[in-house]
Amino acid sequence: MQGLMMNRPLSIIDILTYAAEAHPAEGIVSARTEGDIHRETYPEALARVSQLAHALAALGIGEGDRVATLAWNGYRHFELYYAISGIGAVCHTINPRLAAEQMIYIVNHAEDRVLFTDITFVPILEALRPHLPEALRIVVMTDRAHMPDSPLDLLCYEELLDGQPTDYPWPELDENTASALCYTSGTTGNPKGALYSHRSTVLHSFTVAVSLLQKLGLGKRILPVVPLFHVNAWGLPYMAPMTGATLVMPGAHLDGKSLYDLIEAERVEFAWGVPSVWMGLLAEIKARGRNPEALTDMLVGGAAPPRSMIAAFEERGICVNHAWGMTEMSPIGTHGTQPPAVEALPLEQKLDIKQRAGRRAFGVELKITDPEGTRMPHDGEATGELFVRGNTIASAYFNDAAASAKSFDAEGWFATGDVASISPEGYLTIRDRTKDLIKSGGEWISSIDLENAVVSHPAVAACAAVAVPHPKWGERPVLIAVASGEARPTLDEICDHVKEHFAKWQMPDDVVWVDALPMTATGKISKLTLRGTLGDYVHPDLR
Repeated sequence: MQGLMMNRPLSIIDILTYAAEAHPAEGIVSARTEGDIHRETYPEALARVSQLAHALAALGIGEGDRVATLAWNGYRHFELYYAISGIGAVCHTINPRLAAEQMIYIVNHAEDRVLFTDITFVPILEALRPHLPEALRIVVMTDRAHMPDSPLDLLCYEELLDGQPTDYPWPELDENTASALCYTSGTTGNPKGALYSHRSTVLHSFTVAVSLLQKLGLGKRILPVVPLFHVNAWGLPYMAPMTGATLVMPGAHLDGKSLYDLIEAERVEFAWGVPSVWMGLLAEIKARGRNPEALTDMLVGGAAPPRSMIAAFEERGICVNHAWGMTEMSPIGTHGTQPPAVEALPLEQKLDIKQRAGRRAFGVELKITDPEGTRMPHDGEATGELFVRGNTIASAYFNDAAASAKSFDAEGWFATGDVASISPEGYLTIRDRTKDLIKSGGEWISSIDLENAVVSHPAVAACAAVAVPHPKWGERPVLIAVASGEARPTLDEICDHVKEHFAKWQMPDDVVWVDALPMTATGKISKLTLRGTLGDYVHPDLR
C-alpha cells in the first residue's frame, strides 16, 4: 500500500522563491571586484535571477546546456546558480586555481556554451581563448563602466539584464534533471565531473541544514570563504536562503586582514572555509589581540585542521566544527556539531573529539572494508577503505565510463580513497588517503597524524609527511616543512616534540626545509607535486 500524498518535484528555484517570500529582509552582502560593498535582499535577488533567466534564454540556452562560471563569491555568482538551474540548464563552476591544461580540458569536456567571469579573470581567458570552443560566448560580470579593454568579444552582465522582465515562468522540471557540474581537482589524470541534480541538491541542503540547525537560521550572518567555484561552496548558497540566513560574500580578498575587517564590519557569526584560510585569520586575531566581535562559530573542511589550530580558536571562544566530504558527495558527508556534553568537556578531551571528522549527516551511509572487501567493525580501532552511499552521492562520473567503473564496488558504494575508522558513537576519523599512507616494514604510518603533530611545534608553520624508498623497510617517512620564523628545529628536536604520540619506528627519518609547500587548486598540500620534486632525494641511510 502506498501513501496518499502529493508528489511534487524538488526544485532549486523553489528555495529562492521561498526565501523571497518568507525571509524578505535577509539576502546577500558582497565585497565586489569593483571595490565597493553591495547589498541585495532575497526578493531583489529573485527579481534579478528572473531577468538573468530571460537573458540566458535570449542567448539560446536551454535545458541541459552547460553554462560555465569563473568567478569569486558575490551576488552575481549567486544569481547564476539559480537562473541557470531554474531554466533547466547546468551550472558548471570552474576553479580559477586550476592549471591552464586542466581548465582547457574541463571547458571542452563539459561543452560549455556560455562562460560568465569576473573582471579579475579576463586575462586568463585571453590566454586560453584559442584552446576553448570557438562558439563559446564570454560574459563579464560587471556593468558597462567597469568593462575591461580586451581583444575578446565580451558581453556585459548588467546589459544582458537591463530591460528584462523581473518575473519568469519557471518550468516544472523532473527533479532528477541535472543542475550543476563540478569537477574534481584532478590530482591524478584528468579532472572528473560530478553531475548534481535538483533532487540531490535540495536533499543535501535539507540534510546539512538539519545537522547545523543551531548555527543556521533566520537572521544569522554567514561568511562562505569556501569558494562558489569549489563544490558549490559546500551547499551554503542553497542552505542560507532556505533557512533565512544572510550570506556575506568576501569577493577576491581572502587574506587574514581583509577577512577580519569584513567579519567585524558585517557582524558575521558563522564562517566556512579550509584550514589555510583560518590560519591567516588566526594570525590577524593574534596581532589585534581580540576576536571579531560577533564571530562564534566556524566550519572547517577540505583538509584535516591541525589540533593546534582548533585549540587556538577554542581557547578564544570560537567553536570549531570539523566536517568532511568530497566533490562526489555534494559535498558534505559529515558534520562537526557536537552535543552539549562534548562542548562542556575540558579542552584536551574536547580536542580529542573535534579532531575527528564529525559524524555522518542524515541520509549518508558509511562503511569501511579490508582489501578483500570485507566490512570492518565500527569500533574506533579497525581501519579500512571508506565507502559511502546515499541520495546526495554520485552514481557515476559525467561522460567518463572508465573512471566510473573503477570508483564503485559491487554493491554500488562509492570508493572515497580514504582510509578511516569509525567509532561506536559514529565519529569518523580519516587516517589517510590510500595513496598517502606510509608502509614501513609492513606496518602503516599515517601521514595525517604525523603532520598534525609536527605542525603543533611553534617553529613549524606547515609540513607534509611523504614516503621515500628504503632498502630495508620499503618506505620511511620524511618531513617537508615550512618554518614559522627564522628558527629551523633539528630532526631530533622535532622527534622529541612528537615522541609521546608515536612509537620510535613511526618517527620521521629526515626533515627538509622549504619556503612554501605546493598546493592543489582546492587548497590542499599537493603530495603528487612533492613526490615529483623529491625525485633526486637520497635517504640519510644511503648517503
